[in-house]
Amino acid sequence: MSSSDPLLLLPDYPLRAHNTFGFDARARWFCRIESPAQLTAALRDERVAACPHLLLGGGSNVVLTRDFEGVVLHVALAGKRLVREDDDAWYVEAAAGENWHDFVAWTLANGFPGLENLALIPGTVGAAPIQNIGAYGIEMAERFDSLRALELATGETVELDAAQCRFGYRDSFFKREGRDRFAITSVTFRLPKAWAPRADYADVARALESSSAGASPQAIFDAVVAVRRAKLPDPATLGNAGSFFKNPVVDAATFEALHAREPQIVSYAQPDGRVKLAAGWLIDRCGWKGRVMGAAAVHERQALVLVNRGGATGAQVLALAQAIQRDVRDRFGVQLEPEPVVV
Repeated sequence: MSSSDPLLLLPDYPLRAHNTFGFDARARWFCRIESPAQLTAALRDERVAACPHLLLGGGSNVVLTRDFEGVVLHVALAGKRLVREDDDAWYVEAAAGENWHDFVAWTLANGFPGLENLALIPGTVGAAPIQNIGAYGIEMAERFDSLRALELATGETVELDAAQCRFGYRDSFFKREGRDRFAITSVTFRLPKAWAPRADYADVARALESSSAGASPQAIFDAVVAVRRAKLPDPATLGNAGSFFKNPVVDAATFEALHAREPQIVSYAQPDGRVKLAAGWLIDRCGWKGRVMGAAAVHERQALVLVNRGGATGAQVLALAQAIQRDVRDRFGVQLEPEPVVV
């Protein structure tokens, strides 16, 4: 479909293939968006304007608790390119609908390292800034340059830099003040030419030991892929949304009190004096790893991952998450915050 074609709205559309949990929810209407012009046209369409709309990319960070009584706008914008380079960095742009892992692999294949630690994170490029995805010692924000987005209310295209995106731990402007106000259409990354490996995490370091290439960008990419595949279930075979909870961050006094009671607590000191706790460890200590509630369960190898064992609903997964939150709060006095968006 080109941008000049009539807007194609598909009625009563199944969303099972469009969310990594594999929930059998349906949308009243579904529209595939392949260009910014089509997105503008969709937002101006009377049928879309008359009911709620949901922007959906890879569906890797969403919990659909029921059928969606509105229009799902499936962001399928494609394309990636080297925008420019200077003495210090390459600037690489990708459209919002590009698969994130495939994009990371493409940057390495074209000689632009810097994103290799973020390999195999599910989802699309457009979702990466919203969540400020991160893994194995790096957050997307460190490699971010700018993005383009469409303001839904006005249809105007805006360009935002890192300061305007207000990145935090698994957080951004788009999850707070900008929530439901913008549709990201492309993201540009700044990949430094003075590349240095990030291989401090024990799992990655162990995987690199068997590599003849040392700590090269491709070797780190391969190591991260191997570690993630060993630890995390493939959504294609066992529905999940990756890590379901954020690692909570507490003040120093709270941590000291917790550490006195739980000397083995897994923690990471933060630059601002606070302490990040390992949510998976907290969940595991409460006895939830591998536990089953109906068709929903906690993964047996990674307590941070909630899974659909087959036929689970979003409401059932949410009930499991709330039970885990309650137990962690009762035992540790810490409130776990879900990562996925609940619809």
